[in-house]
Parts: sequence; structure tokens; C-alpha cells
Amino acid sequence: MFVLSSAAGRNLTQSLCLLAGALLFLALAGCAQNPVSGNHDFVLLSEDSELSIGRANHPKIIKQYGRYSDEALQSYVQGVGDSLANVSHRDKLTYRFTVLDSPVINAFALPGGYIYITRGLMAYLNSEAELAAVLGHEIGHVTARHGVRQQSAVQAVNLGYTLGTILFPELRGAASQNVFNILGGSLLSGYGREHELESDGLGAEYLAKAGYDSKAMLDVIRVLKAQEVFAAEQAKQQGREVQSYHGLFASHPDNDTRLHEVVGAAEKFSLNGKGKRGRDKYLDKINGMTFGDSEEQGIRREHHFYHLVMGFAVDFPVGWQVLNHPDSIKAVSSGGNAFIEMRAADINRKILPKDFISQRLKIDKLIAGQKISSHGLDGYTGLLEQKGRRSRISVIYLGDKAFVFFSSVKNVKTFNNTDVEFLKVAKSLHTLSKAEKDLAKAFKIDVVRANKSDNYPSWAKKSRVSNSALQQLKLLNGHYPAGELEVGLRAKRLE
Repeated sequence: MFVLSSAAGRNLTQSLCLLAGALLFLALAGCAQNPVSGNHDFVLLSEDSELSIGRANHPKIIKQYGRYSDEALQSYVQGVGDSLANVSHRDKLTYRFTVLDSPVINAFALPGGYIYITRGLMAYLNSEAELAAVLGHEIGHVTARHGVRQQSAVQAVNLGYTLGTILFPELRGAASQNVFNILGGSLLSGYGREHELESDGLGAEYLAKAGYDSKAMLDVIRVLKAQEVFAAEQAKQQGREVQSYHGLFASHPDNDTRLHEVVGAAEKFSLNGKGKRGRDKYLDKINGMTFGDSEEQGIRREHHFYHLVMGFAVDFPVGWQVLNHPDSIKAVSSGGNAFIEMRAADINRKILPKDFISQRLKIDKLIAGQKISSHGLDGYTGLLEQKGRRSRISVIYLGDKAFVFFSSVKNVKTFNNTDVEFLKVAKSLHTLSKAEKDLAKAFKIDVVRANKSDNYPSWAKKSRVSNSALQQLKLLNGHYPAGELEVGLRAKRLE
């Protein structure tokens, strides 16, 4: 452990005290009135700067996730969002609500009124009021300027340390750097939880003012808590970390006292004492919506991957988690020690796969390079040594595309054992067969009214869903883990 001498410690303490005064002056200079509370917050960005952040990053979000190509659904979500934004604390902003073409369960907001919800999250909601609860929560982040306040906090810490090292050279040491790292980390982690709770309260308020049942906020939390439990069980089985919704919707238990208090406080804003739910209207709007992977991005079926548009299929090792990104496919082994990443690139010159590796990938020192051929496709593979780490590079030609496989491990001692799987995956690439074309079709949400013969086990048995079909159907309808279909109730199944 590094220990300061008493004299050095006194000098550092004095310098930090002087700098604290400078930061206090900076904080006072950067205060702005909060649109929600009316209090003065530490903000270094003007509203114009806030709006420019949203404008600049909106295209990046669309590029990363994709915009869901159902204009009727986009218009519907915009209308629900507008009804909430119009009764918010910043009703003069122009809000843009976008449904993202992603199976990930998430919703988030950019500064300036850019709000996003994934079709993955929408699939698990069961009423218009629940949709409004999610959008209202995100509007709350915008109206309270949480993103701007968070960014201002980061800038203040960085600016404070930079200013300090100029004025007080003794602050350039490792000890003082650690102090500022702790300060910055504590400041930001402290903001997050309070901001999420504040957004829950604001969202509930906007729900009530717009005529919705504010308790829908709690229903959303229960839906997402069930999803989180299911995801945790799946992750545990597969030896990986769970990924879930970003806010307190996931981190709060649904009986959290403070959460119930802020939601309950919103009831005084209700117009007629009983807010609308809009279950049937919502189900009508999402009927036919894509569930899970889209055909444009490729379909995962257990350890298989099928791409209808590009006309190929590939098999990954059993038990590995397959991650579908817009520009690549990544498979991670149980425990996370090994991974395979696959990308496709245009073949612009009629060159051999070996030459593609050297000319396009700029790799000219492969070890044990060899031609490979499988399913009538030609390719080349070899090993790459970089800084004591060994990887396998494989390129397979299919049509006018070169499919590039990059595979490696964290623990180099396990490479030889896993390398068999690396080569097997590359050789599994093949043209989509006629039978596989059905497997490459996306799932669609089908809303039906349950009759006496309907139940989740029978639906699951008939479903094309290969991963926990019974639990997935219950999650979709808010009946996880032990609920059952009710006769006469409209419910979601997967076609």
C-alpha cells in the first residue's frame, strides 16, 4: 500500500480544500433551474447544447439498432408518447418516440426528447397504460434533465482535476488521482438510483394527467421482474452474466416502499379517479409484430443460425450463447472462456480465400495454413500468434461474400481443446436448404381469444419456439411462472 508522509498528506489535504473551493465556485456558476423541481441544479450545458446532443446521436441509435418498419405501430407509439409529453414539465420540446427493431428488452432516452423503446420490450407489455408507463418514465429523464446533469457531473470532475493539477502540482500524484476517481465514481453512482426513482414518480404523474391508470407503472415493474428472473435462470444454466432493463424497473422489488409512495402520490393528478388501461387496443396494435430475431438480421434457433435474406446457415457449439449483432454474429462458450465472431464481407476481386486473408485482412503470417472445403464451399484457415495469444482465422466463400471467422480463448492453455470446435463451426457454413427456409422465418405475435381447449402446455407443444416455449408464452402474457390461460381472455401466442 502506498502511504503519504505526514507533511505530504497535509499539503495534499490543503490543496484539495483549496480546489474544493474552486469547484464550489464552478458549481455555483453552472447552476440552472430544474424544469421539474424549480430548484437550481449543477448543469454545464445549455438547453441548446442538450438538444444538439440528441440530434447528433439519434442517427447513431437508428444505425445501431434499426428502426422497426411498421409505420402504423410507430405512429401509435408516437401518439401515446405525445399525450404524456403534452402534460409534462417540458411540453414545449418536440418529442420523438421510436420503436427500435431489436429483440432486446429495453427503453431509454437521449437528452432533448429523443425516446426509444424496443419491440422486444413491447412484446411483453399487455396494455396501452403499460406502454405509457415505460414512455412516461423515459420522459421523466428528459424533463428532469437527468442526462445533462449526469454529463455535467462527469465534466466537472474531469475539469476539476485538470484545473487542480495546473494550480497545485502536488495533485498530479497517484494518490490524488485515486481520490478524484473515487469522487467521480461516487457522484455518478449516487445520481443513478435517485434519478430512476424520480423518473418513476414523474412517469406516474404524467400517466395520471393523461388519463391513464398510474398503477400501470407497478404492472410494468412486475412484468420486467418476471423477465429478469427468467433471464437469470437462463444465464445461470449457460454460465454467463444476465443482461436486463437499465432502470429501477429491474432493480426495485415490486413491493418497494419508496416506489409505491411515488406512484401513489400521482393519483392526485387523476382526472376522473379511474384511469384507462387500453388492453384490447394495445393488443390490436402489436398483433403481427415480429418477436425475437428478425429475418433481416437472421434467426437463432438453439445453436443454429439461419439467414433467409443472405441465404446461409451456420452451426455453433451446443450450449454456447449466440449473440446477434447488426454487423456480426458472436458465440460465447459457457463460462465465457472461448468465443467465435463471424462477419461477412463483399468479394470485390476474384482472388483465392488465402489471398483474401493477406490482402483484405492484412494478415500474412498464418501458422499451419491450409485449404478447407465443406458443403461445396472453398475456404482457407490458419492460426495467428499475437502477443502470446493464439487465434484461428478462417475464411469461407459463399456466393459473392467472404465469411470471416475469428476465434480465440481467454486461457491460452485451453486453445488446443477448443480449436476443434472453431474449425467445425467454420466448416458448418452452408447454403440455406429448402427445409431450413421455414426455420429462417421470424416469429410473429398472434393475438387470440382463449377457449376451453387452450392452455400453455398445448400451445408450447405446437410452437416453433425451441428455447423454453412454455415459459416464454407465460412471460408474454404476464403469467410467469405459474399462471394459466383464462377462458375468454385475449392472449399472445407465437406463430
